[in-house]
This record gives sequence, C-alpha cells and structure tokens, in this order.
Amino acid sequence: MIAQSLKMALKSILSNKLRSFLTMLGIIIGVVSLVVLVSLVNGATASITDSINALGNNMLNVTISDDHNHPVKLSALSEFTEDSLFDNIAPSTGSTMTAASAYEEENVQITGTTASYLGILGLTLESGRFLMKPDLDNHSNVAVINSDFASEIMGRKDVVGESVRLNGRKFLIIGVLKENENSSSTAAGNTYAAYIPYTSLIRLSENTSNDITSFCLSVNGNDMDAAEARLENILLDRFEQDEDAFSIFNQSAVAEAMNSVTGTLALLLGGIAGISLLVGGIGIMNIMLVSVTERTREIGIRKAVGAGHGMIMLQFLIEALTVSLLGCLIGIAISWIAIEGINIMGDVDYSLSAEVVLLSITFSIGIGVVFGLYPANKAAKKNPIEALRYH
Repeated sequence: MIAQSLKMALKSILSNKLRSFLTMLGIIIGVVSLVVLVSLVNGATASITDSINALGNNMLNVTISDDHNHPVKLSALSEFTEDSLFDNIAPSTGSTMTAASAYEEENVQITGTTASYLGILGLTLESGRFLMKPDLDNHSNVAVINSDFASEIMGRKDVVGESVRLNGRKFLIIGVLKENENSSSTAAGNTYAAYIPYTSLIRLSENTSNDITSFCLSVNGNDMDAAEARLENILLDRFEQDEDAFSIFNQSAVAEAMNSVTGTLALLLGGIAGISLLVGGIGIMNIMLVSVTERTREIGIRKAVGAGHGMIMLQFLIEALTVSLLGCLIGIAISWIAIEGINIMGDVDYSLSAEVVLLSITFSIGIGVVFGLYPANKAAKKNPIEALRYH
C-alpha cells in the first residue's frame, strides 16, 4: 500500500513539474541556508580552534606591570616550575625591529626567549635548530626565523647559516620554523617573526632589561583552572597581594570562549534557516490543499471502490512528505556545490557537515508530516457522494 501511494505521489508531482518545483523552492532555499551557513561556521570554528591550540592550549602567559621591588630575574624563572602543576617556563618579551637582508627590509616581531619556548608553544623546525642555553650564556647574536621571514625577507627557505641585520646588528640564522606555524607574534598580525636569546634582546632593545616582565608556562595535565589559581597565589605572595601588579592570560579560556561564541552563532544562523524551512512547509500545505480540491472527484472514486479513511490520508501525507524530501535532497546537492565553489574560489577547506545534513533531512521529514496532515485529513474526510458530484 505504501509503495502504491508513493508511486501515485511521484506521478502527481511529475504531472505538474513547475508547480511541484515552486512548492519545493521554499524547502530548497531553507536547506541550502541551513547546510551552507552552519557548515561554514563549523569550518571556521575548527580553523580558529586549531590556530588557538597551535598557540599552546596548555599555556599560561603572565605580564607584570609592577614588581613591587621584587623583579623576576632570568636566573630565578626556574623557581616557578618547582610546583608540580607547571612543566616549562620561558620569557616571552617582544619588540618590533627592522630586519634587513641583501634581498629585502621589513619590520619584524622579535621575541626574546629561551630554549623552552619551542616546546611550550609547540613550534616545529623546518631546518636548523632552536635556541640553546649556551646562546643565552654567551649573549650570542643568533636567530630562529619563521617561514614567512625566510621567504619574503631572505628570499628563500634554505637560509640556515646566513646572516640578517636586526636594527643594524648582524645575527646568524640558526633555524627556520615550518610554514604556517602559529605564534604569539603571528597571531598579533605580524607575519614576520624571529626568536633570539633573551640576553641578546637586552642588548638590542632599550625597553628590555634583566627584569622579566612577560613570560609563559606550560601546564602539566589539563587542569588549567587549578594551574592558573596556583600561579595567581604565587604571584600575589611575591607582589604584596596586589592583584593589579600582574595579569594572567589563560590560553584554554580563549578556546572555550571562541567555541561558545561560534556555537551561539551556528545556533542563530540555524534558527534563521529553520524559519525558511517553515515558510517552505506553509507552501507545501497550500499546494496540497489546492491538490485536494483539484482531485476531489478522484477521492470520491477511490472511496467508492473501497478506499478507507486511512488509505486516502496516507496517500496525501506521502505526497507531501515526498515533495519535502525531494526539496531537501536538491537543497543538499546545491549546498555541496556551493561549498565546493567556496573552497575553490577562497582557497579554503570547508566540508559538508554530516550532522547538519542529517538535521536538515529530519527537519524536512517533520515539515512534510506536520504541514501535510491537515490537507491529508481534509481529503480523507470528504463525503464520497459529494466528491463524485464535484466538477
């Protein structure tokens, strides 16, 4: 019976192709809006989350504004990692300088740090090595640069062993980071980054001294809140309980906040697209009511030969459901084409979200049933004698 009803529904849809397409149009637009918008938000969320995680999701950044005559010295940094909650620590003082090579001259974000910085931020070397303890002890003029620095300022990637001038002082390049590596400097908007020994930055920048005002720590385990609370207590004890003397930046809090914002955005866009689907459902109900009126005599004949209330109702309900699902499938196909087009034109890598596709199918089924019930029930309630008399 269901197969026969489905066959009749398809025949009815195909007999009025333009009207059927216009009926589906609301569902198609709603599904495309839902699938494309939410898939793009999910893709952007994944990209942003990866960028934040690449900056070090288990990292705490500390900025000191008033040391209350208890400055943090480079030699004393290891005292913070005596607590089991913390793993590694490194200064992360930054300064913008001019980098000049025989090829190009540009402003570069310089970070004065130590060997531990590589592991804390999860950076990866393409070639060469990172900073080592002898580099700090000897105040060596050595630098590790990122991929953009090597390509754009030095002119090529393989530059380990060559020299570059930072604020007029010659530095030996000892390492190059992998392409698209994220760091605090590149996240701030400067694509050119270099890392030099903290002791060398003291000599290079007038704003840097032996008193460290910025450093980062990696946390053992995933309890970032406990680590942040412990670090706050340590710093309060050091700086006379002055909460304004320092600030702690919890990297994981940024990821959580971003996930919350993008989740709300996806829900909002999904709600807007859902309204389009409801409008499409109203269109289905409207056309189904017209169809019931046009096929009144057919309903009368079917009832006269023994079709019951349930059979008539099922026929029209399946027809409404078929229109809704066909519109949904067309919408999903258009969404896939749209996302692939965006990937090609924007050089990005968004994908069709399986969860959103499943949601759109489920929602379309629900719309087909809900907005098809009234017309189907109206058809099933028609008096067979009056229906046979209808012209």
